[in-house]
Amino acid sequence: MHATDAAMKPVIGLTTYLEQAGTDGCGTVNAAFLPETYLKPIIAAGGVPILLPPQPVVADVVEMLIGRLDGLVVPGGWDVDPALYGQAPHPKTDVPRQERDAWEQALIQEAIRQDVPLLCICRGEQLLNVTLGGTLHQHLPDVVGNGQYQPGGYNFNRIPVEIKAGSRLEQLIGSNPGTVPVSHHQAVDKLGDGLVAAAWSEDQVVEAIEYPAATFTMGIQWHPEELPEDFGIFRGFVEAARGKFLSRLVPAAPSSVSAEINASLAGPPLG
Repeated sequence: MHATDAAMKPVIGLTTYLEQAGTDGCGTVNAAFLPETYLKPIIAAGGVPILLPPQPVVADVVEMLIGRLDGLVVPGGWDVDPALYGQAPHPKTDVPRQERDAWEQALIQEAIRQDVPLLCICRGEQLLNVTLGGTLHQHLPDVVGNGQYQPGGYNFNRIPVEIKAGSRLEQLIGSNPGTVPVSHHQAVDKLGDGLVAAAWSEDQVVEAIEYPAATFTMGIQWHPEELPEDFGIFRGFVEAARGKFLSRLVPAAPSSVSAEINASLAGPPLG
């Protein structure tokens, strides 16, 4: 690979867990980590992944960080704090990771503000919806009457999904992607402001959302990182991130107002 090729790779930030973990080298420690399955499709699609562990939110830091990223991925994890959408916790809802919620919400808001490509997966999709004012079903078995969406034991179930015609998602993976891997007991209920549903399960559980006002902002409830045979979503996302990277290399054209000001400062033509 030539140096110029490497310099053209978009930098993709991925948020992480921050949990107690057992390791061979360090013993049991609090650690920031993310399954490798999220990294591989980013690399395969031509991106450079970097990890963004939960930390205190400082507005200027968040603005600076997003301004240096070409794309942002918010992956799966523990349930979103129901207090963020005005509900008391269901008995089956996880104990909230409030620092992670706050950190990822700040990054999502800033990525949308700066129009940095954003891909939110599973918990990430739910947090995107909540950040834009939506709500969640806290325990799907209460809604659909079965546990097919989360088989347990860190396993995935495969379900068919219906893709919205004309959606960005359809452009990336087609109208009939077959079955997709799911492992979630929560899902989008009321859509957040500006969001539209882009995929549903057979019993009408929302399985993908999009924010059409942005260049690329998408939430996927299933786990595309578990589909090594189909990187369509990641390829489209990394391509959008590459577009963001390239847009920063092109100087903005001066506005007509700026041109008039510059002309007046230059004074009358000589001659």
